[in-house]
Amino acid sequence: MTTYRNNLPQFDGTILLTDSGLETTLIFHDGIDLPAFAAYPLMETDSGRETLARYYRRHLSIAADHGTGFVLEAPTWRASRDWGAELGHGPEDLARLNHAAIGFLSDLRASARGVRPVVISGNIGPRGDGYVADTAMTAAEAEAYHAEQIGWFAETDVDMVTAVTLSTVAEGVGAIRAACKRGLPVVVSYTVETDGRLPDGTPLGTAFEQTDAETDGAAAYFMVNCAHPDHFRDALAAGSGWLERIGGVRANASRLSHAELDAAEELDAGNPAELGHDYARLRRLLPNLVVLGGCCGTDHRHVEAIADCCVARTAPDRPAAVRNLPGGVLLPPFFKEHLQ
Repeated sequence: MTTYRNNLPQFDGTILLTDSGLETTLIFHDGIDLPAFAAYPLMETDSGRETLARYYRRHLSIAADHGTGFVLEAPTWRASRDWGAELGHGPEDLARLNHAAIGFLSDLRASARGVRPVVISGNIGPRGDGYVADTAMTAAEAEAYHAEQIGWFAETDVDMVTAVTLSTVAEGVGAIRAACKRGLPVVVSYTVETDGRLPDGTPLGTAFEQTDAETDGAAAYFMVNCAHPDHFRDALAAGSGWLERIGGVRANASRLSHAELDAAEELDAGNPAELGHDYARLRRLLPNLVVLGGCCGTDHRHVEAIADCCVARTAPDRPAAVRNLPGGVLLPPFFKEHLQ
């Protein structure tokens, strides 16, 4: 049974940690080969599921130590039709594996101790390469593509859908429309290049504003992922009202560009302590930033450093910006309708 689908705790200002760079952790720390950068095939074996369980439990323990909630993101970033075909998985296989991933997270949530709330998110990735913008794909095409995986999630206990590492507004709009048609709260996370713009050149703030305009503000909130804070801090500092729509960040610890990361043969894990302080500065810029985690190259050490800087030091003095929103900055029309 879904727990938070109609009442996401992110809307009352609750701080929720999430995980780090799942795929880079599996490849560089656990020595696991991930063709197409896909983690979802690990659901097929006992050993794969145990590896994933250890990964998530390590992060859940950090949330328990800091008294925060947690967003459990499914290992399904590549579990959509085009990427599945590269790995020999057809729609029936993918439906089964997406269902299994959410069931796996439901079991983890039930066994978690000292962590509340725990939100289960169906994670979807870009149809193409997240670092290379597919400017030819329309919003309608993106909606049709992502509707399949989102439909599988809707049949499970999932609380929400998070689309990460998107590089065009069209794909973000399509993912939002697909999720709304299935009654699922949805978050869109855009990635940026070192200049603070999406890979197709769209300024970050413009991307959020355009996405809201084309979807009637239906996204629960927005996120930024797979870029170092230095890459988008100036864009945030120059921002205005759209800053209130950013509810989460999953940054890289590496300052390398996407092209440099793609070409790198060794992991650049950056400095966990430094990244933690970067997040503390981001929270001063973003009044509604409540979901904190990492992306490529980060691991549990980075999430712990983020928690040390952003929870223990700032939670007691946390402004009530999210709780007191007369116009509902973070509460989109979808939730207004369902919570009345």
